[in-house]
Amino acid sequence: MDILQKIAKELGVAPAQVEGAVKLLDEGATVPFIARYRKEATGSLDDEVLRKLAERLVYLRSLEERKEGILKSLEEQGVLTDELKAEVLKAETQTRLEDIYLPFRPKKRTRATIAKEKGLEPLSIHIMKGMPDVRKEARKYITEAVATEDEAIAGAMDIIAESVSEDPAARGSLRALLARTAVIVTSGSKENTPYETYYDYREEARKMPGHRILAINRGEKEDILKVTIESDTDGAIRDLRSKFLSGREENDAIILDALKDSYKRLIFPALERELRNALTEKAEDGAIVVFKENLKSVLMQPPVKGMSVMGYDPGFRTGCKIAVLDDTGKFLENTTIYPTVPQRDVEGSIRKLKTLVKKHSVSVVSLGNGTASRESEEVLVELIEDLKKEGTNLSYVITNEAGASVYSASELATKEYPDLDVTVRGAISIARRLQDPMAELVKIDPKSIGVGQYQHDITKKKLDESLTGVVEDCVNKVGVDLNLATPSLLSYVSGINKTLAKNIVDYRDETGRFASRSELKKVKRLGDKAFEQCAGFLRITGGKEPLDRTSVHPEAYAATRTILKELGFSKKDVETGSLTGIEKAAQEFGLNKLMELTGLGEYTIRDILKELTKPGRDPRDELPKPLFKQGVMELKDLQEGMILTGTVRNVSDFGAFVDIGVHQDGLVHISQLADVFVKNPLDFVKTGDVVEVRVLEVDIRRKRISLSMKGLGKRK
Repeated sequence: MDILQKIAKELGVAPAQVEGAVKLLDEGATVPFIARYRKEATGSLDDEVLRKLAERLVYLRSLEERKEGILKSLEEQGVLTDELKAEVLKAETQTRLEDIYLPFRPKKRTRATIAKEKGLEPLSIHIMKGMPDVRKEARKYITEAVATEDEAIAGAMDIIAESVSEDPAARGSLRALLARTAVIVTSGSKENTPYETYYDYREEARKMPGHRILAINRGEKEDILKVTIESDTDGAIRDLRSKFLSGREENDAIILDALKDSYKRLIFPALERELRNALTEKAEDGAIVVFKENLKSVLMQPPVKGMSVMGYDPGFRTGCKIAVLDDTGKFLENTTIYPTVPQRDVEGSIRKLKTLVKKHSVSVVSLGNGTASRESEEVLVELIEDLKKEGTNLSYVITNEAGASVYSASELATKEYPDLDVTVRGAISIARRLQDPMAELVKIDPKSIGVGQYQHDITKKKLDESLTGVVEDCVNKVGVDLNLATPSLLSYVSGINKTLAKNIVDYRDETGRFASRSELKKVKRLGDKAFEQCAGFLRITGGKEPLDRTSVHPEAYAATRTILKELGFSKKDVETGSLTGIEKAAQEFGLNKLMELTGLGEYTIRDILKELTKPGRDPRDELPKPLFKQGVMELKDLQEGMILTGTVRNVSDFGAFVDIGVHQDGLVHISQLADVFVKNPLDFVKTGDVVEVRVLEVDIRRKRISLSMKGLGKRK
């Protein structure tokens, strides 16, 4: 089975779909571009499937390259046989391939190689084949290097032990046995650490969830936990006996000792490392899936449009930093208030805030959830009550400020706001996260957004690649305003790297707004290929070409105009968005006829019609809006049985953390997420969801809140 067929089988898609996708990937097309504009070539594979496909393609091609390298090495060693070649070519995983190559891999001097240097390999073969008179045979090998029969037999045993440890069938069998029977045992003794649960703990490796694996790994790395693996040693020796005993009693006594030595000294330590690595990799993959979904949910949170927003970065000693932005995100004014300890100037703070709210017609406050957030929330509630008496409405939203300090001290923030203090930039970021979460969050490393699980314990390269893919998919799904986008946002657009993003902004700064997508071709180093990849994802509002505000690709403009004309619509209808009946008109006209007239495929035509129905639509607008608040509760106010509305802040593989407005997220354990069995929390909730929860238990001392969603659920 070739690579493409194998991938098709694994993904459950047709080989032709894989072939089309691979051809485009090899030509330099990006996943977002293929998913959106080359549906005919792939049979409409979505971005998620395409990324899995691309990942497997890299792995399998790497496997093929490794096979070629191994075959070359075996041939150079003069040990390549037809049988061995067939085994190498048949290997389906890197592990199996390395097992086959292990006996032939150049190695350091070992006890076995030293014994071979003494000429004892024939004696080891004599023993393994069950040939008689072992001790008599051993005498033949006494030399200056081998003093006695026992020393000769001991050397032969070393050779047998290494030979057994390198046997692919034996290794594979014992690997499977260990995977079935291994028990992870942890211990520790240091007081007051987060790992006390694991000070006397044991669990079957195959049943251990990813978050526990990563937790004990971290505890071990911090030298707090000791981790060992218990296994079925007797079963392993039985397995080896069945494969290697000769049937002659004298020989088998020697072989059995060699098998025990082989398992204890060579096989088990290697398989133990493999198992720990495999468990970690599986846990990392699971954590990355959760991280990706959380990140996607955060990036795709709907923007708060048409409102002036006040960013509120709470603090104690240095005060709370305030920044006001207009409805386009433009910075207007900033100040600092001191409602918290040590100054506690609540009255003066409310007076300042009230002035700013009225001066700039602020509709909502974006309050960071960091230090002093609880105290600041109380101030805001008092402000809201005062304004309400004066006929002014104001709400607030608790915003996750993770990474705001990273952004505010970054080179990018310095370029955006060179004359503002670092702390003010943080308040601006908190405000913008409410106005347009995606545009603001792409400015910082995804790992700093605060929605990951054990993110610092995951292989950096693997995590970075996965998260970058999520950001790319989200940005391209929404589209980017070419005349407003920052270099950070542009750099995630299909076909645009950081250099091109900077060049686009430089061109815009020098010549003014882009009037059309075609003008992109004037940007330095932006060639035809880059234009093809990026143009459809870049939007221009109020430009020369009405289709530039849609996701219709310029390559399909002529065909789109034909569709509009045949269905009785005009260019003006595109400008005014008066195309709500176009899909029905197309059905009556006939899709097949439109395909003949335009030369486009059915997928592309359907996408064009859908886009023309709502030109320039933002897919985020259809998602639940953030929870606007006007009141506040405290932990002590919570009572068992209370039903509250909250926002999902994070999802892990053991449940979801929900902000219910008491400055301490509550946990909805996986067993409390729904009235049915929940295997994966992400099937039921996403970060940013507004949900109803019931309070199960409140532990004020430990600041822990247990919640349930059973019988309740998400709010639309």
